[in-house]
Amino acid sequence: MSDVFHGICREGYNEEKRLGDGARWEEQLYGYCYQDSNDIPDTLTAITELGSPLEMIQLLQTSWEDRFRICLSLVRLLHYLAHSPLGSVTLLDFRPRQFVIVDGELKVTDLDDASIEESSCTSNSDCFMEFPARNFTLPCSVEGRCQNMNEKRNLYNAYRFFFTYLLPHSAPPSLRPLLDKIVNATGELHWGIDETAAQLERVLNLYKSGEYLQNTTRISKSEYRRVPEAFIPDENYRCWPSYHHKGCLLSVFDVNEAIEICDSYSQCKAFVLTNQTTWTGRQLVFFKAASNHIMPDPDKITYVKVTD
Repeated sequence: MSDVFHGICREGYNEEKRLGDGARWEEQLYGYCYQDSNDIPDTLTAITELGSPLEMIQLLQTSWEDRFRICLSLVRLLHYLAHSPLGSVTLLDFRPRQFVIVDGELKVTDLDDASIEESSCTSNSDCFMEFPARNFTLPCSVEGRCQNMNEKRNLYNAYRFFFTYLLPHSAPPSLRPLLDKIVNATGELHWGIDETAAQLERVLNLYKSGEYLQNTTRISKSEYRRVPEAFIPDENYRCWPSYHHKGCLLSVFDVNEAIEICDSYSQCKAFVLTNQTTWTGRQLVFFKAASNHIMPDPDKITYVKVTD
């Protein structure tokens, strides 16, 4: 690299900032080169983390769990920006193309349009925020600054570009009321980033712990035979959303939830517990349309429906 830039190259660093609730926001710099060429003086080239471009249509086809992760990582980022050492930071260009996905989480790539300036004001009318579908007027503080304008601008953009599309659709039914409340509260700017982050963390805890299943009726319509160390290689059917584009691969909290899901699909005649888990620790399960060919597999457990 130094032969190309004719300068000094250094290894990068990984800076991790932790929020009060234990969440983290990470900025990774892999390296940098200072170029001392006479043709281009005082040039610094940064080598940063490379993520996948954010494609909203593709995201809509992924599982709710992965879409929730995107929204959660975005809120954790906005929480950090609202309480950064520099002050409250707003992203003036909030379009999805300004973000990338790295290991399933959302990260901002372009900070050229970031600002820490809070608008000055003499009255509330000076604190006017205009969006394509909504306008808001925020209070003017006694210090002559529009209260939380940077934070509220980020939050409403998160609502209109991400929350409305990614949060409620195909979510577990028992979580829908809370998710709808989050979407509505951010869309009306009734909440700030602190409350929004706390509510999304609450959704995460309910989902990871299985508490969201406590108020649901879990009486199986069918009986299942447990077949340890077994797998059904074929007999797939498609469901949406699925972790596998040619089959029905979903995450479950426990076997009872897998039984509940299988009972809800008329074509489901068996399911296979794998040893794979999602980012929340939930187990991935293949749902099958038949159980005619069962093969040995020490890492899997098969449940076959014996009564309907």
